[in-house]
Amino acid sequence: MTENKSAKKFLKEIEQYFADNEKLEVSSLLAKLVSMKYKGKGNIREYIIEISHLASKLKSLKMELSEDLLVHLVLISLPAHFGQFKVSYNTQKDKWSLNEFISHYVQEKERHQLDKIESAHLASTSQYKKKKRGKDIAVGSSQTKKQKKQAKEFTCYFSKKSGHMK
Repeated sequence: MTENKSAKKFLKEIEQYFADNEKLEVSSLLAKLVSMKYKGKGNIREYIIEISHLASKLKSLKMELSEDLLVHLVLISLPAHFGQFKVSYNTQKDKWSLNEFISHYVQEKERHQLDKIESAHLASTSQYKKKKRGKDIAVGSSQTKKQKKQAKEFTCYFSKKSGHMK
């Protein structure tokens, strides 16, 4: 009987140890989930799958998160240049699942890349630089002409007349 009591005591100690360990694991998983940020590089699907994986770990520890909450966590972690995407989600009456979110995000990312290509094309024209350089040269050459003209029109210190010097 003493072996049976000591075994029960031992199992209770192990259960308490794992209960404390579960609390620690839940808090570390939640901290990781809240602090995750999508940097815009890499595949958004993999990022969302990682968030979903963390949520399933929390579910196994009896801490279930709704899919709406996960979508909001993903929205919060998006870079600032997806502000319009966030606003469009918030203004819609529909709530997206994670799969719908991925498809909408891919469309938004493609639209954003097209905008980026267009603006890069507009910014890369070199005609402005050539005109500016030409104006700078013209301004510089007109200043040197004025200086030369002033040098030719020197005055005599004695008679105060131009064209000769004493």
